Amino acid sequence: MVALLHLVDKPEGWTSHDVVARLRTILGERRVGHAGTLDPFATGLLVAAEGRATGLLTALSLLPKRYRATLRLGVATDTQDRTGVPLRSTPAPALPSRAAVDAALGRFRGALEQRPPLFSAVKIGGERLYRAARRGEEVERPTRPIHVYALERAATAEPPEEELTLDLTVSRGTYVRTIAHDLGETLGCGAHLSELRRLSIGPFDVARAGRVEREGGWDAASFRARAVRPEEALSFLPRIVLSTAEAARLRDGLAPSHQAARVQESDAGYPLPPGASGWPMALLAPEGALLALALPAADQAEGEPLRLQRVVAG
Repeated sequence: MVALLHLVDKPEGWTSHDVVARLRTILGERRVGHAGTLDPFATGLLVAAEGRATGLLTALSLLPKRYRATLRLGVATDTQDRTGVPLRSTPAPALPSRAAVDAALGRFRGALEQRPPLFSAVKIGGERLYRAARRGEEVERPTRPIHVYALERAATAEPPEEELTLDLTVSRGTYVRTIAHDLGETLGCGAHLSELRRLSIGPFDVARAGRVEREGGWDAASFRARAVRPEEALSFLPRIVLSTAEAARLRDGLAPSHQAARVQESDAGYPLPPGASGWPMALLAPEGALLALALPAADQAEGEPLRLQRVVAG
């Protein structure tokens, strides 16, 4: 069975599900999924998986994501982005200075606690938050740990200015529109996210991504010719190279035993998101093909059979 990963440049106005549905049509494959949802107004990199590769999306979701975000200063909205209803506005002469903005940005780097937006798919008490928001209800939302690895001003225009463009790299689960909103609250002028483009996910860059639009989009041959094979996509993981006999037994459902000395650590150096216990381990055939993923080494007992997360090879 096919197991490929595809890089897609999501168009504005499409949901991530729209992209998956379109890929199913292009590829003629029912099993297609994606890692890292983008809001409809956002554009940029979406990593999609075909066939057995859908089982690798959980590992890929651990990677940091880089964005270019444009904030509209002086206007706060109920959704924290441009799709929402304005709540209040600040006149241009009262907008913050460059020094004030730069000082405030320092408060949004590193390990943070973030409260998810009311208009989001986060579940509280078994219900999506956006359902309560549409009823006009306020729901208590506990904060969640995130990490902002890098956050810099991308534009050089001197304030006072109504727009601020940022280049930021964040952990899984980070809402960039909430960073925009919270920065506006810190500055005292209010703000919302007006544009968002995902530039990269770990080693994958939007410059390599294909298009899915009916006009000018790639066909199945183009996507598959430029597809990322599982062993390349997961080269950032620690790995164990199995013997020929172990690989054959694994294909029959028998996992090899865990031996810490056999684990080859990756030199990629990507940080784990908050709450993750470790990177899963890639189990490779002698020729280098990815056969399966196992639980992180720290979660495995020495000498015991490896606990498999996902078997890729059939």
